[in-house]
Amino acid sequence: MPTQLLAVAFVALGIAGVRSDTAQASPTPAACEVTQAKHREYVTAVYRKRERISRRARERMNRLKDCAKSAEAERNMVLFRRREARAREERKEVEDATAGLESHLASIAACESGGNPRAIGGGGAFRGKYQFTFSTWASVGGKGDPAQASEAEQDLRAAILLRREGPGHWPVCG
Repeated sequence: MPTQLLAVAFVALGIAGVRSDTAQASPTPAACEVTQAKHREYVTAVYRKRERISRRARERMNRLKDCAKSAEAERNMVLFRRREARAREERKEVEDATAGLESHLASIAACESGGNPRAIGGGGAFRGKYQFTFSTWASVGGKGDPAQASEAEQDLRAAILLRREGPGHWPVCG
């Protein structure tokens, strides 16, 4: 209300730039409804656009995840193939080392440990399927505890020892 009086006073005084219609009337209810409808349309369009964008972003993220999964699967497959190749090489090495010695090694193992690769005898001094000492195990390339090594590893090391030194390493069972 004071704004209207001030505007009327300015018009009456003839001050330039001031119009009598500067006092704003409150909008009509119809104008409010139109404005609200336009606002709803705008908001709806914005949300639809956001939804399209977020859907595209989700699709893009899913494609990236799929790519990452396939890359990880490829890496795992490569590692699996390497492990399999190493296992084949180890089996071949064992077969080559034990060729012609299988029956002799089997009889030594049966006599020494009853064929048990985890056997420990002599108060802990003799270990594994062939009852290796730690020093003998290390001399044929073994690492760690012979009783904890795989049976194939023990067979390989025993074959190496048997070829290198003969059956004298096992005085009773050799």
